[in-house]
Amino acid sequence: MNKLRRMNTGVALLMLVAFVAGCTRDPNVRKHRFFDSGARFFAKGEYRDAAIQFTNAVRIDPKYEEAHYQLARCYMKLGYWHGVYEELSRAVALRPDDLKAQIDLGNLFLASRQFKRAQEQAKIVLTKDPKNIDAMVLMANSDAGLSNINASLEEMQNAIQMEPSRPQSYLNMGMLQLDARKVNDAEESFKKAVELDPKSVSAVMALGNFYLQQRRWPEAEKQFQRAVEIAPQDPMPRAALARLYLLEGKKPEAEQVLEAAKKAMPNNPEAYRMLGQFYFATGQMDKALAEFASLHKEHSNDPLVEKSYAQLLVLNHDDDQAAKIVGELLKKNSKDAGAQILQAEIDEGQNKPEDAINTLQTVLKAEPDNPSAHYYLGVAFNMTGQLDRAESEWREAARLRPAMVEAQKALAGVAIRKNDVDLLDQTSEQLMRALPNSPEGYILHAKADLMHKDLAAAEADLNKAIKAAPESPLGYTALADLRLSQKKFSEAQKLYGQALEKNPDNPSALQGLVNIDLAQKKPEQAIQLVNAQIAKAPNSSAYYLLLAKVYVVNHDLSQAEAAASQALRLSKNKMEAYLLLGQIQSAQGANSNAVATYEQAIQTNPRDIRPYFSLAQLDDQMGNWEKAQGLYQKVLQIQPDFAPAQNNLAYLMIEHNQNLDVALSMAQSARRALPESPATADTLGCAYYQKGLYQLALGLLEEAAQKDPQDAVIHYHLGLTYAKLGNRAKAKVELERVLALSPKFKDADKVRQTLAELGQS
Repeated sequence: MNKLRRMNTGVALLMLVAFVAGCTRDPNVRKHRFFDSGARFFAKGEYRDAAIQFTNAVRIDPKYEEAHYQLARCYMKLGYWHGVYEELSRAVALRPDDLKAQIDLGNLFLASRQFKRAQEQAKIVLTKDPKNIDAMVLMANSDAGLSNINASLEEMQNAIQMEPSRPQSYLNMGMLQLDARKVNDAEESFKKAVELDPKSVSAVMALGNFYLQQRRWPEAEKQFQRAVEIAPQDPMPRAALARLYLLEGKKPEAEQVLEAAKKAMPNNPEAYRMLGQFYFATGQMDKALAEFASLHKEHSNDPLVEKSYAQLLVLNHDDDQAAKIVGELLKKNSKDAGAQILQAEIDEGQNKPEDAINTLQTVLKAEPDNPSAHYYLGVAFNMTGQLDRAESEWREAARLRPAMVEAQKALAGVAIRKNDVDLLDQTSEQLMRALPNSPEGYILHAKADLMHKDLAAAEADLNKAIKAAPESPLGYTALADLRLSQKKFSEAQKLYGQALEKNPDNPSALQGLVNIDLAQKKPEQAIQLVNAQIAKAPNSSAYYLLLAKVYVVNHDLSQAEAAASQALRLSKNKMEAYLLLGQIQSAQGANSNAVATYEQAIQTNPRDIRPYFSLAQLDDQMGNWEKAQGLYQKVLQIQPDFAPAQNNLAYLMIEHNQNLDVALSMAQSARRALPESPATADTLGCAYYQKGLYQLALGLLEEAAQKDPQDAVIHYHLGLTYAKLGNRAKAKVELERVLALSPKFKDADKVRQTLAELGQS
């Protein structure tokens, strides 16, 4: 019996093992296991791991609608918007009657400002369920986006009537009423939401934010404090309260709120990070570094702390320490996009843009919708002189995240460089929306106004900049610049003075005051002014650089050299100081010193074209044309479209009988980029002359001589061209002018010989 029982038990065990093995091979069982694992990761907030498990589930069963939907939710949390769209679209296609997925897809269209498509999604749901409140809200928001304000408010009112006890509907109505500028109605809607659910943090916060927007500070403070009492373990109300205090200029109170948040929630990452983020946002870099160094010790497993600390170290030029932290992050996860982007930032800081490009392109292969990767790739392309590719990457970053301040600022710089007023309008408007309490967007919008020749609008925008940030010097300085351009010196002087009161270390404002003195022919007064400001900010490299410039204007080159040298001692990486010092040394005839200064500048930043170009010009003047040619070529390796280098290199090639076709092409490119320059007209004219195209050369050389009548070289080229065309009288006039302008002209013998030949003709 026992033997028989043991045999039966063994058979049963074998059958059980076979059953389990069969289950693990069963695709249906496996997909559910992956799905359940993904759900557990999602519940713990580990969205990347959850996404991996849901992806495994849909690989086993591509028609697994719920897994596609949950994968979309993961991507939403991770900010991979392209993936959200793809997965929601698949979920909806697989199960059209899943109204929740349909509405989520509609809200995704709404967030990406595709209002017509969002409206279509709302209609699909309402056709199947006319009483679906979420669909009615989606329809109202879509109409608002399409500027159908009245229809939007009516639809939202219908949603409220359908379910009058739903607080969220009143919150949405309040936002729509604000857009419609019905401020009083909006306030009542927010109050109603709070009345319906007094313990709702979102409702109380919405009312507080309404008061904040209306600059009703005491009422906003009351609501945010109430939200803190309702949810003492929620970081959001404390963050809002700190932001309010900051707007009121109560920095110590804001700091106290965030210190209290850290103590109240010592294990909540959002709470314990806020104090360090506050220090960073308010420009207190030393405190920010100290705070994140402390968090780095206490929360070494928090990757956001590690990345924030590394970012601060990069900004503080401590690349070695930053690299150690980033290296540790990449050891834990070699595909960590945030750490890879930080590594690219470090490479850019160390003038290794090619390494940064390789890293960032790897990131974008895995995450094509990563706006930070696109932004820093743009920075790297910009460093290598690939300006069009840089602009393309910045545009993509801004498209993916319109509120990305860095990308919008970079594009604003592109707009100013290219004189693209439409792009400047767009970027400045985005910055005003993203940073309503910062002056930068308003100042850039004022620049666009001036490009439109709308002086009144520019002035209004600059006043908004001051109102938005009355403690910032930027708005005062920008308005003072406008007044200076209008020659309203007393108003400009007052505004620059206010800017310096806000921040004594303010080179832009001091430069403005100096410009006023120089415009009024008072260089000695300008020197006294700068020296007085240096006494208040003795470690300001920018002030010594400004002092050097004023001494140059006052023709005191020895004092200018001393001031520029001091600027360099205070800031060894200040390229402007190197360039000015080199120019001063060259002007004093100390060419060997100037060469050493430019070479040191090149070592400091090998990717900056300016010292190469300045050294090339100096070598050209000294007769070292072959060395100059090599330096111009180096400039064009870094920035291929730099027109001044194209022009000068083309001229050297023409002058020394090198490849004329290449020189002509280069001269034409420089002329297209700088069509008003007499130098590019002269170079292209010389190229045509050498090709025997004298009539083409003539028009360009006549234009160059008209624009720069004191340049003997241009008159020489024009005289030779007239001679070739048989116009002896004009040729003699131009060549005689050469000797009058420059008796020691380097080709004076050739000029006299040509004049003699013309006299004999």
